[in-house]
Amino acid sequence: MLTRAAMNSQDSGSSASSVAFDRLHPAVQRWIWKQGWSSLRSIQEKAIGPILAQQRDVIIAAATAGGKTEAAFLPVISRCIDGQGNGFRALYVSPLKALINDQARRLEDLCDQADLDLTPWHGDISASVKNRAIRNPGGLVLITPESLEAMFVRRGSQIGTLFSSLNYIVIDELHAFIGTERGIQLLSLLSRLEHVLKRQVVRIGLSATLGDMGIAAEALRANKEVSPEIVLDDAAGSELLVQVRGYQRHNPDSEDNDGWEIENHLLKTLRGESNLIFAGSRQRVEVMADRLRRISGEKGVPNEFFPHHGNLSKELREALEKRLKDGNLPTNAIATTTLELGIDIGDVVSVAQIGAPRSIAGLRQRLGRSGRRGDAPSILRIYAEEAPLTAKSPIADRLRQDTVMSVAAIRLLVRKWCEAPRNGALHLSTLTHQVLALIKQYGGMSAPALYWQLCIKGEFRNVDEGLFVRLLRQMGSEDARLLEQADDGALLLGEVGERIADRYDFYVVFQTPEEYRVESGGRTLGQISANSQLVPEQYVIFAGRRWQVEDVDSEAKVVRVIPAAGGIPPTFDGIGVEEISDGLVAEMRAVYQDSAPAPYCDPAGRQFLEEGRKAYASANLHRFDALFEDRQSYLFPWLGSRRQTTLCHWLNMFDGIIAEAEGVAIGVRADLGDLQHALAEMAACGPPDHMNLAYRIKMKKSQKYHEYLSDELLDHELARDFFDSEGLQEVVKTIRSGC
Repeated sequence: MLTRAAMNSQDSGSSASSVAFDRLHPAVQRWIWKQGWSSLRSIQEKAIGPILAQQRDVIIAAATAGGKTEAAFLPVISRCIDGQGNGFRALYVSPLKALINDQARRLEDLCDQADLDLTPWHGDISASVKNRAIRNPGGLVLITPESLEAMFVRRGSQIGTLFSSLNYIVIDELHAFIGTERGIQLLSLLSRLEHVLKRQVVRIGLSATLGDMGIAAEALRANKEVSPEIVLDDAAGSELLVQVRGYQRHNPDSEDNDGWEIENHLLKTLRGESNLIFAGSRQRVEVMADRLRRISGEKGVPNEFFPHHGNLSKELREALEKRLKDGNLPTNAIATTTLELGIDIGDVVSVAQIGAPRSIAGLRQRLGRSGRRGDAPSILRIYAEEAPLTAKSPIADRLRQDTVMSVAAIRLLVRKWCEAPRNGALHLSTLTHQVLALIKQYGGMSAPALYWQLCIKGEFRNVDEGLFVRLLRQMGSEDARLLEQADDGALLLGEVGERIADRYDFYVVFQTPEEYRVESGGRTLGQISANSQLVPEQYVIFAGRRWQVEDVDSEAKVVRVIPAAGGIPPTFDGIGVEEISDGLVAEMRAVYQDSAPAPYCDPAGRQFLEEGRKAYASANLHRFDALFEDRQSYLFPWLGSRRQTTLCHWLNMFDGIIAEAEGVAIGVRADLGDLQHALAEMAACGPPDHMNLAYRIKMKKSQKYHEYLSDELLDHELARDFFDSEGLQEVVKTIRSGC
C-alpha cells in the first residue's frame, strides 16, 4: 500500500494581467493569450524582471515540468524582438540533441509569433539549415557544446560577426553540466565567446533545485564580479505517495520465473498505465525488459514494458519517447539515467526505483516526471533488494543497507534536502583539449595568451601558472607531440595534435569507447562495446529482446543478429558506481539509531529495516565505530564515498593492511595489532599529502587526453579531484576508541 509522505497545495499562480506580464513584448503577450493561460506561474512571474533588466546572470531552479523554459524564454524573446543588428540574438545550449529537438518544437510557435528565426543546430541537422543560418544569422540558435566547439574551430574568423547581436546565453539542465568534462568545456567556450565579443553576455541557467545553489552559481560563471539572481520555484508540490518494498536478492541470471518477484509486481501494478522504471545499469534494464516481455507473453497480454538507454539506437529511443508522449497506449519505460533530463515524454502515473537511490538530486529529478496531471499525486515505489541471511552472513549483509538507504532517501526527500554537486576539479584532460582547440581556431597562440584566456579569464582557474607551464611542456614533449613551437615563440599544433584536431570526434571532450553497431534485418538496434567480444552463434539480450549472433564484421564494426530464444545481456562500458554523499550516509545512521517505524515500508521492507536495526544494535555500533568478527575488522566512519575512499587509501599506505569499502563500512584484512598501530599513528599525525595518496594509484588514466599526460600531472589531478581528507583525523580518533 502506498503511504502519504507529504501533502502540499498547488500553487495558484498569478494573473496573466500582472506587472510581469505587462513588461513582456505585445507579440509575446498575444502568444500567451493564444495558449489560453489564465495566469503565469510563480517562477515565470519572478524571472521576467531580472532577465529583462540584463544587469546580472540569472539561475532559474525548479523541478521537472516546473515552467523553467517559459520563465526564461518569455522575457528572452521579448528582448530579442527589439534587438538591433545582424547576428544570433540568443544562444541556447543543451546536453542532449533530443532536448534541443523538443525545445525547438516547443518554441516554434512563439518564435513565429515574434517573427524570430529559430535554428536547432547539432549533428542530425542538415548542412543546408546550418548554412542558411550562417548566411543570415538571427533569432535563436539551439546547440550542443560539441556543435558549438565545431562552429568555433571551423568558423573561427566569423564568430564575432555571427554573435555580434547576442543578448542572452541560456544553459538548460545546468545541474547536469556541473563538475563534468562537458560542463567545463561549455564554460570555456562561453568564456572564449565573450573574449571575442569583448563584453559579457547575460547567462541564464535552467536547473533542478540543488542543495547548494552557490555551486550552481559557480558553474554558471566562474570569474564573476556580481552574483547571479537565483529564482527559486516557491510553488507547492503535489502530494507524494511512497512505498519501500523489500525483496530477497536472487541470482540475476536465473531463468526461474519464481525468482522474478520484482518483475511480477511491476507487471501486476503498472500494467495498463504509463510509468517510468529506473533500473540502474544497462544490463539490468535489458534483463528486466526481457523478463517483463516474457511474463506478458506467458500471461497472453500485450507487452507494455520497453528499454531505454544510451546504447539503443536513436530510432528506438525516440519511438518509445513518442509513444509515452502521445499517451494513446499504456507504456512503461525501463531506463538508466536517460530519462532524468527534461525530454518531453508527457505525463506518467508513477516512478519505480530499482535498488536504493544513491542521489537525492537524481531522485527528485525522476520523481518530477510523476504527478503532473491536475491534482494527481506523485507516486514513488522503491524496490530494495537484500541478500538472504545465513549464520555466516557478514555485517554488511546483516545491516540491510539497501533498505536503510531507501528509508533515509525518503526522509531526506520529504525534508526537501538535496546534496550539493561537486565542483572545482582541475580538468587537465579538458584543458589539454581546449589548448588544441584554441590553437586550431586561431592557427597559433603564445603560451601567455593561452594562460590568460583559459585560466586567468577562463574557467580553469584552479590551474596555476606553474602547472599550466608543465602541461604545455608535456604536450610538446616527444612522448606526446601535441604541440610544437615556432621561431617567434608561438605554439602550433604538433604532428599528433594536427591528427587529433582533424578527427571527426575532436569536438567531444569525453571518452567514447569503441563500439559495434547491432543490426537485425538491416535495421539498426543500437551499439555495444567492442569489449563484449561477441562471436557467431552466441545468444544475447538487446533492446529488450533475445537474439543470436549471426555474423560479426570486424572491419565494418557491425554485429548482425537474428531473433532467438536464449540470451544474456552484453557487456556495456560503464562509468562506475555513483557516489554517495556524506548527508545520505549520516541519515542512514540516524535511521539505524531511530526506533520509529517507517509506515511506507511493505511487510518485507519493515522486516528488513528491523533486521538492520537489530544488527546495528547487537554490533554495538551505537557506541563504537569498529567491529572485529570472522578474523576481519570492520570500520564504520559514516562517511560519503569520497572521504571513505580517502580513508581506505590512507589505511592501505601501511604495510600488512588491505582496506576496501563494503557499503557504509570499510573491511580491513590485517592483524588486529597492525591495525591498532596504524590507527594510532593516523590519529597522531593526521592525513598524508594527497599527492602521496595519488602516487600509489596505478590506474590513473580515465579521461580522453590522459594518455598524453605524465604521471606527475595525473597525480596533481587525482590529488585534487579524487581525495577529501577534511575531518578524517577526528574520525580516526573516534574509530580508534572502539578498537
